[in-house]
Amino acid sequence: MIAVGMEQTTLMTIDILDERGIAEARRMGREFLKQLAFRLIDQSRIITAISELARNIFNYALPGKIFLEVISRGRKTGLKLTAADEGPGIEDVSKALECGFTTSGGLGAGLPGVRSLMDEFSCTSRAGIGTTITAIKWLK
Repeated sequence: MIAVGMEQTTLMTIDILDERGIAEARRMGREFLKQLAFRLIDQSRIITAISELARNIFNYALPGKIFLEVISRGRKTGLKLTAADEGPGIEDVSKALECGFTTSGGLGAGLPGVRSLMDEFSCTSRAGIGTTITAIKWLK
């Protein structure tokens, strides 16, 4: 079991170096979530978000990392998911967050999908420096 407190957190880091990193992120995410009391539907949402962010790193910005962290805010406990890379950056973040927008011919549901699956979402990106996406899911 993971102990959570104001000064105690648990962090897992997953390297995304190639396509295998997507499957590894899903597997390690599942293992991490087993230690928490998330409902099964929320576990599925989080694993989907992890998969989408890992796939984005693979498709656009290798190498990158996914970080999973147990967090507390007041009486709430949750999971903070961070995806970070040093890739080319996202030219227009607000456009990338629109449903249906794609640069690769896909469905354009990646980042908007992650945002809708999680309780909190933020994205910062700078051209030539990289992108950091942070999403939080709170235990209910």
